[in-house]
Amino acid sequence: MSNPWLALDLGADPAERITEVGRAHERFVTGERLGERPFGRVRPVVADSWRRTAAARLSPDATAPIELSDGELEAYRAAHPLSRVLPLFRDLLGGLADDGDHLMAVCDAHGRLLYVEGHGSALRGAESMNFVPGARWDEAHAGTNAPGTALAVDHPLQIFATEHFSRGVQRWTCAAAPIHDPATGALLGAIDVTGGDHLANPHSLALVRATALAAEAFLGSGARPAGAATTTVSVLGREDAVVAVGGRQLRLGRRHSELICLLLVHPDGRTGDQLGFDLYADDLNPVTVRAELSRLRRILGPQVLDSRPYRLRGETSADFLDVTRLLERGRVGEALAAYPGPLLPSSDAPGVVRLRHLLDSRLRTAVLAAGDHRLIQRWVATAWGADDLEMWEAYAAALPHGSPARLLADHQTARLAAEYGIATSVQRLRR
Repeated sequence: MSNPWLALDLGADPAERITEVGRAHERFVTGERLGERPFGRVRPVVADSWRRTAAARLSPDATAPIELSDGELEAYRAAHPLSRVLPLFRDLLGGLADDGDHLMAVCDAHGRLLYVEGHGSALRGAESMNFVPGARWDEAHAGTNAPGTALAVDHPLQIFATEHFSRGVQRWTCAAAPIHDPATGALLGAIDVTGGDHLANPHSLALVRATALAAEAFLGSGARPAGAATTTVSVLGREDAVVAVGGRQLRLGRRHSELICLLLVHPDGRTGDQLGFDLYADDLNPVTVRAELSRLRRILGPQVLDSRPYRLRGETSADFLDVTRLLERGRVGEALAAYPGPLLPSSDAPGVVRLRHLLDSRLRTAVLAAGDHRLIQRWVATAWGADDLEMWEAYAAALPHGSPARLLADHQTARLAAEYGIATSVQRLRR
């Protein structure tokens, strides 16, 4: 074969190859070693991937696990660099995803799917094998597959039908290419096209490779789509959002503040019903939601807010996403310094409440895990952390016995424990 990354030689019979590789796969998963004559037509890149998958002790009947869901997925992918490139992916691959036979998928460097887009029938087929946002499709968790194996070997490739390790995926064919950070060279993730056997051709591989290169060039240039506005949103420690866009500074009302937060964590867009559920849960009134979105679009401008689906256009940034990115990089002190308070603290919209609790929990957990008494001191010195008993206990434990600061921390710990009607950690250990 002239190109080892292509699934089929020119003129090869797809049905014959499916049968031949399928037999080799069944013999391999039942214990035969690769390299013998019955496995001679299995591509080396596939054989190596099967070996890695077997070494991970993955069953050929396994299903990719869901690792990120709901608010956690929303916050994670909104903060991921590849979310900035989503409009470019749609421009270059959207035609395939819209034809009803293909899917476009984007994953992070760990193989976790950030976005999976396509028409209903293709999406339903993908759901049956957990090829959905939040699922982990690296080789160790999903076996040989285009995005997972492209990450493993750091090269664009195709995986054809029975070359997949998992039996439940073998009716699909896919092509994927890794994407790198143009500044550091580190893997950011991969772009993938999944569909039928007809994808096993040089054009699909060239297309995903060109898309990955275009994404890297876009990230390296700091460019944004022509005509798109730059939107900056501040919602931490505030009752209402402040939005800077096109040289204007706007203060939004409560519902519009909630809507813009929900749009920021869904750069791929949301329907009116989806946004309404995040705002009102079971009290959803579609007419009210559409009216609020229409008013918000007039305030921000059509160059900022798209409809069908509703999504923000151009470059966007937000203070709560900045904190999330800092935490992802392990920069806990900077994250705490950039956190003036909870996200829209008075909002009771279910989607916003999830975001607020997720961010608070991640930051608090990171501060505790850092074990730095200075960070903990900054936490308990805030209005939202002043009555945090566990934090006061951690702060006291990090200070020298007998020091004035330790005496103050012990006093505050005892006061809060008495107020809450529970024992302190020291008292619990003595029992």
